[in-house]
Formats: sequence, structure tokens, C-alpha cells
Amino acid sequence: MDTVQAAAPAQAIEDVARPGSDRAAAIGALRTRLAHLGDTGDGAKERAEHLVDLAVRYGTRPFTSLEQARRLLGVDRPAFAALLDLFDRIPELATAVQRGPEGKYWTNTILPLERSGALDAVVRRRPAFPYSVGIYPGPTCMFRCHFCVRVTGARYDASALEAGNALLASVIDEVPDTQPSTVYFSGGLEPLTNPQLGELAARGGRRGLDMTLYTNAYALTERTLERQPGLWSLHAIRTSLYGLNDAEYEATTTKPRAFGRVRANLGSFMAQRAERQAPTRLGLNYIILPGRADRLMDLVDFVAELNEHSPDRPLDFVTVREDYSGRDDGRLAADERARLRDALQDFTAYARERTPALHVDLGYALESLRSGVDAELLRITPGTMRGSAHPQIAVQVDLLGDVYLYREAGFPELAGAHRYIAGRVTPTRSLDDVVREFVERNPHIEPRPGDEYFLDGFDQAVTARLNQMEQDVADGWEAHRGLLRQAGEA
Repeated sequence: MDTVQAAAPAQAIEDVARPGSDRAAAIGALRTRLAHLGDTGDGAKERAEHLVDLAVRYGTRPFTSLEQARRLLGVDRPAFAALLDLFDRIPELATAVQRGPEGKYWTNTILPLERSGALDAVVRRRPAFPYSVGIYPGPTCMFRCHFCVRVTGARYDASALEAGNALLASVIDEVPDTQPSTVYFSGGLEPLTNPQLGELAARGGRRGLDMTLYTNAYALTERTLERQPGLWSLHAIRTSLYGLNDAEYEATTTKPRAFGRVRANLGSFMAQRAERQAPTRLGLNYIILPGRADRLMDLVDFVAELNEHSPDRPLDFVTVREDYSGRDDGRLAADERARLRDALQDFTAYARERTPALHVDLGYALESLRSGVDAELLRITPGTMRGSAHPQIAVQVDLLGDVYLYREAGFPELAGAHRYIAGRVTPTRSLDDVVREFVERNPHIEPRPGDEYFLDGFDQAVTARLNQMEQDVADGWEAHRGLLRQAGEA
């Protein structure tokens, strides 16, 4: 009974940033916690209220600067410093922030980067091997998606494959043993168009790297798997799903009958995976494009049908996202977003019922929307872009060895993207060399209108966090910068 009674106040604090939570109960629980910490003086109730306000603010607006938060509370600097010290001493408040409507920013991106030390490396301009390295091995792509920034017809010459794969292999070789999840294969262009992708995957597998492949799965055929057995060394395969029938696929990719082929490839892969007892995880990335907000229930049915190919080893995960590019043709209209809010509730419930083993990740903004808070996606503009980017956190390397600073810049012949190349990996110049030289040179790349489209959702979140951290330091709050630092996930 004592355990239950003790748990209830903690639960009130941990849930306080969630819509519909009991604010009064959280304040009462915090007053008890403050008393246990020896804070029984005048103003204890007000301090408890302020602590709740901080948790709610950062659970819904994670990139708020500390000075802005102080002004919103209306307290002076000594009182705010005391509040921040108290916040650090009550772990339930950190949990509350992570459980808030925008908690995915914390759990998926900010806190893992905090624990790695990569954020501090950027702020302190200290060279470090990147936390995330995207290897872009594809020489071409069979799709021409309307939302993709790829220049039509642009590709890497086939003659670049041999030398390019050798460079990419050298990047895999230099990944520190302490960073097993650093490397992923993506693009750019479709990775499976590289006939040596399996060898690169096997190379990483032998090193114990947990490598993920992002693919459209059009070429994930039985013949490809037979020719490239190293693909079974991958930790995970994430398939970008561009529709749920041939008509939707063709409207998005311009490729006729692509959906049927992708569906068959996924089913065959699942059957082979079960037969081999291979540990490779398989999942889908589904982008909600305009006009398709009502298709989420059909997505669950699609997953259930795939699972019939391997009842004992079903699909592992589905991530559902909005279009992060910020372009007008990817935005959902206001009325469609309203329908989407209700659809997300039904979708997650239906997924639990029909595909109970499936892990569903709604990402940054859709998780907020499902909880009833219509949070717009974070939008970095040229005015808030960082002139030196964040290579200690993430870079992308293509077949030429060019090291791109943003994930959506690594396309051949893309106008303006060359300005975001940090350097080139060569047989005598490692990725670590490129990053170290770039950081020490500390160049300032002047952003131009349209450059914001080079940043994907991850790049935008990282940029916002770094800007927030630097503002906190400049405002004299370095000891508490960013509010949550090494806290664990909720």
C-alpha cells in the first residue's frame, strides 16, 4: 500500500506536461518533494508552480531558451537559478518533459546526442568523429518522386563505382568501436542500385556495426539477395512506402506497377528471413502526403497482409511522418490535419488490435497531434541556419567521397549543394581528417534562400538545439544550458 501511495504523487509529476493532466495534483506532489529536499520556506507553493510551468513549457516547446523561460515565469536571475537547481534534483520533472506532446524531440534526438557528447563538441568547436554517418552508395534511382529534390537524369557514372566503393569501405573501417550504430546506407539515390552494397554491409557486419539500409525496396528481389548475401548482415532495412496501390505509387514515383513489385519483394524477404532465422529487422517509413490522411487504416491492413508471409516473424516497425521538406506541395491543408488528428487515434488503436507486435513511431509532430496538440513541424530558415553546420553530429558521404553537411544536399548536380561539402575523402584523407580540418577552419557558409531545403527533420532539430544551447551560454546559463542534459529516456 505504501508503494502505491508513493507512486501516485510521482505519476502526477511525470504526467503534468500531457494534455488534460491534473496540474493541482502535480503541484501538491512537488510541494511534498520540495519539503523532503528541505525547501519549506516562504514561496514553496510558487516554486512548485514554476517547476510545473517549466516542465510543461519544455514538453511542448523544447527549443525555448532559458532566458525566455525566465521572462515567461517573471522571476529574477537568482530565483531562476534556484529553480533550475531544484529541477535537476527532481527526476520526475525530466520524465514529464519527455512525456509531453513534443517529447519525441527529446527521446529520439536531443537526449541521445547529449549522452554522446556530440552537441557539446559542436558548441565548443571541438573536432569529433560524427555521431551519424550516412553512406550514399547509389549511382542512380529507378523512381522520380515528385517531392524528391533530385535533379532529373542526374546520376553517378558507372566508372565511379569501383573507386567509390573502396572509399566508402574505408569510411566503414574507421568508425570507432564505441559507435556501433553510427553508419547507415541511404541517399541521395537508391542504395540498392549499387551492386556491391552487400559487400559494404558485410564489411560493417564483420566489425559488429548495426547498420541500417533506407531503400525503396524496388530492387530488394530474391535475385538481389542471392547475388548480395551480405545484405543479411544489416541490422535493419527501412523501406520508404509511397502509397498503398499501384495508382498512388505511380502518382508519386512515376513508375508504373511499382507497388505490386515492392509488396512482393517485402513478402519474399520476410519469408526468407524467417527461413534463415536472420536477425535483420524490417520496417516501413510511410509519409502522409496531401490527400492521403485517411489511408492509415489501410496501412495497418497492408502490414497484416505482409505478416501472412511470416506469421511467426512479423514486420518489426512502422514510422509515420509528414513531409519535412516544407515545400507547399507537401503541406497538409488545415481541414486535412484536423481529420488526421482523429485518424491517428484510430490508427494506433487498430494497429494494436490487428498487428500487436508492430512498433509504431509517429515521430516529432504527429505524436503531438495524436495527443490533441496541433504542433507544426519545426522549420529552420536561412536566417536560423548555422554557417558551420554540425559535422561532429552528422555527415553524408557519396560515391565520390564528398562529405555533405546536410542529408538532403547529397544529390549529384543539385544547385547550391556544393557549398555544403565539407571536403572529400580520398585514399590518403580519412573522414576523420575531413571533419577535423573543417571544424578547425571554422568556415561560415552564408545561407541563401532555398538552402533550408537541404535540411531534413533531423538536421532541423539538431540546428534548433544548437542554436538554443548557444543562446543559453551567451545569456549566462551555461551550467544549465538546454535544461535537460544527461537525463535518461522516459
